[in-house]
Formats: sequence, C-alpha cells, structure tokens
Amino acid sequence: MVRVPVTTIIRTVRTGAGALLGAATLLLAGTASASAASSAAPCISTARACVDLSTQQAWLMRDGDVTYGPVPVATGKASAPTDPGIFHVLWKDLHHRSSEFHNAPMPYSVFFNGGDAFHQDNVAVRSNGCVHLTRSAAQTFYNTLHVGDVVQVVR
Repeated sequence: MVRVPVTTIIRTVRTGAGALLGAATLLLAGTASASAASSAAPCISTARACVDLSTQQAWLMRDGDVTYGPVPVATGKASAPTDPGIFHVLWKDLHHRSSEFHNAPMPYSVFFNGGDAFHQDNVAVRSNGCVHLTRSAAQTFYNTLHVGDVVQVVR
C-alpha cells in the first residue's frame, strides 16, 4: 500500500476540478457565442424590427441587439413582393380587416410601408406584400413596436 499525503490529494483534486471547470466554461462560452452569432439580425443598429427576405426570418431589436427572434415569417410572393428598405411604423390596428382582400382579418397589424404590415397569418403561405407572423410573434411585434420605430427589410 502506497501512502500519499492528504495535501497532495487535495491539491490534485483542486487542480483537476479547476481544469474541468475551465473546460466547461470555455465550452459554454463557445456555445453562447455561436448561438448569438446565429441569431444576429442583418439590420442597422437603429432598426427596432428587422426582416430578412432571403431567410424568411424577423427579429425585434434595441440598439443593435436582438431582443426577440429570429421568428419565421412569410413575405410577399413574386407578383406582390415585400419591398426592401428602411421604413417607419406608421400605425397599428389590433383588429384590422383588409380593404383590398375581401375584408380578410389581419390581427395585430403594424403598418410600416403603405399597406404593408406585420400581422398574424399563415407563415407557410406567401403574402401580397405583408409580413406574416405566427400568433405569438404577431402579439409580441404588436406590443413592442410603436409608431415611428424603424423597420428594415433586407434581401
């Protein structure tokens, strides 16, 4: 039987635990960085809402930081595309109905480019220029965005 001083055992355990903790910290930091990078919005820092036409995703932002998203969206079809550009929230209507499309319901509407709005609708079906959101996302966009907020739509 080999006798090892208790101080040597404690020192070994501390060193091993420290190395393990350090490795875990690096692993978690790397995961957090990758997660943050993958959810980064492609819009200017002053945008409060960001839409990416190429990925069909949207975000809410504050001072360039993502506060919500990405969430899936459906934007305009080829014959009625959602225009890219920088816009401002013009007005909001909780229970809006379309005057163009047979009184179709557009709940949680946030208008930002003439008749184009964020609103609840099927995110699997392309729109006539609007940005379709799930009910939960539409509620969050409606409750977060205010008249005058910057909306950016990118390709």
